[in-house]
Amino acid sequence: MRLFKLAPITWCVLGFITLASDLGLQLIPGIGIAASKVIVPLIECGMLIGAVALDQGRPLQLRYSIAAFGARPAAVGAIVIGSLLVFAAEALAAYFLADANLLVAEPDSVELSSLEVIGTVVIGVLASLPVAFVPFAVLLTGASFIGAFASSVRAFALNLTPLLIFAALAAMLVALGLLLLGVGLIAVFPLLSAASYAAWKDIFVVETAPAK
Repeated sequence: MRLFKLAPITWCVLGFITLASDLGLQLIPGIGIAASKVIVPLIECGMLIGAVALDQGRPLQLRYSIAAFGARPAAVGAIVIGSLLVFAAEALAAYFLADANLLVAEPDSVELSSLEVIGTVVIGVLASLPVAFVPFAVLLTGASFIGAFASSVRAFALNLTPLLIFAALAAMLVALGLLLLGVGLIAVFPLLSAASYAAWKDIFVVETAPAK
């Protein structure tokens, strides 16, 4: 909240850009969902980079939404693979909970009840925990592809209880945002990004991220 309160309007615009990109890409016939799972995770990283900027006393800027696209290929690959692993968990959850196919782009093909949405969100958030710190590792510390995943999984294993509590709070926020017709995600995305940055600093004992 400390970081969010420094630039709430800009944060929400970044959240809107992320949400609009996801929804817009999924409307593209055929390749829309696949494209969104590759492109949107990089756009989301703009909020992580923005958290670093604010923490360093620099202004939050909308250009951060495309900053991750200029990262080295190994970093881009790690970010995308981590996101795909989470999506795979969500897709399996939706299939087993509601016999729904999240890979199909037609609007009427995926119909989940509120409980099924919440269940899918919970599974997705839990699946994201082991890879939660991959973007920080590759973007902020220059970690290798394998090193980023190894350090993130190790951090998860050593901080299981607090991260599960974090996941529970995150799942409630995301579920609330979805139940509010998705509009609430405009604020939820930035809040979770700032909170993830704070968690990364605490777990990896970082005073402030290195300037980029």
